[in-house]
Amino acid sequence: MRYIVLGFLCAATVIAYVQRLALSAPTKMIEAELDITTKQMGIVMAVWYWSYALMQLPSGWLADRLGSRLGLVFFATIWSMLTAATGLATGFTGLLMVWGLMGCAQAGLFPCATKAIGATFPKENQASASGGLSACMAMGSAISHRLSGSLLGICSWRQILTIYTLPGLCWTFLFAVFAPRWKERTTEAEPEEKGPNTPSSHWLKLATDSQMLIICGQQFFRASAVALFYTWLPRYLREIHGLSEERAGELASWPPICGIFGGILGGMLSDRLLKITGNSRLSRQGMAAFLTVICASLGLAAYLVTDTGIVIVLLCGIAFGAMASGVSGYTVAIGYGGNRVATVFATMNMSGNIGAGLFPFVVGWLVGRYGDWNIAMLVFASLFAASAVCWIFLNPKGTLFGDVSPTKPIEEDDDDKG
Repeated sequence: MRYIVLGFLCAATVIAYVQRLALSAPTKMIEAELDITTKQMGIVMAVWYWSYALMQLPSGWLADRLGSRLGLVFFATIWSMLTAATGLATGFTGLLMVWGLMGCAQAGLFPCATKAIGATFPKENQASASGGLSACMAMGSAISHRLSGSLLGICSWRQILTIYTLPGLCWTFLFAVFAPRWKERTTEAEPEEKGPNTPSSHWLKLATDSQMLIICGQQFFRASAVALFYTWLPRYLREIHGLSEERAGELASWPPICGIFGGILGGMLSDRLLKITGNSRLSRQGMAAFLTVICASLGLAAYLVTDTGIVIVLLCGIAFGAMASGVSGYTVAIGYGGNRVATVFATMNMSGNIGAGLFPFVVGWLVGRYGDWNIAMLVFASLFAASAVCWIFLNPKGTLFGDVSPTKPIEEDDDDKG
């Protein structure tokens, strides 16, 4: 049952990433048709991430209240319809508003998905399951870059958005009808809390706990850097290396393809280290610290070299390490979240997407001011170095709210057995 659930979660992740990157390849076409500047296009990309970040806590709270299954059906339906609606934009303001709302809707995906993983997988398999999600993020990115680059020759960017809407709506129907049910704790079912352990104290702890702040910090820096693969990479390759739109889209798909293997192998390696050593800090934080240092080093090398092939190889290595290290963030959030996995994960993910929203905006501003697209690579490397520092100091113990960590899989509801 748990692997069928994971299959649905992975499929949703691929579809969501194809949809969220739909504007990445045709940026120049959109700028020309809507008469907007590169800076304004950067703002559109940034607002998606800021809207996504803003809705992380509300969507995590909703997932903890209603359960991940119902939450996924609700969010997937809304974000798919908004993907199509984006194609109706006639100017900067309309594009900004609808694309921002699409980001709000997609915010519910990963809080719901991590809550489902925490409810259905034991602790020693959670990194591998999370690695599957991480791999599918990269897979969706690779598919979107390559497919959008190919479709641009025969379709407008508006038609591409319509095409990308259909898989999301199909997934929602199949998931609602055929996905197995699973049992999970919801905060609605918990007894009313009194004294110092009140809901307001929970929100205060989210904002002040030192380990939670470090968890959010590593995600902020890592997600900021990874945003390059999802925003400006095709444009960077066109401007720095003089490639066509189709060729840039094709090459931009290779780092996310390598990220697929990073997510899968990173999760498997982390779980294997945990089984061998029994040391969570070594298998989760230690592995992530090592990989982010490697990513920073490769990013600096990519800034210094000019050969297109070498740059792509370096970016592939970075994508592999970034996705492999991202698995640790998921598993730490699941363990530290206890019965409020969705809320804790949403807080971490919100921090990451604030950073991811800043990256395209800052790069667009820097390029507009200095006219040098290669500066994006220097920022890229620096962000991975900052993430590595956070991982070195991260060492959470127990759960954030002192409740029970979901270390055992929860089976199907009794009504579904027989």
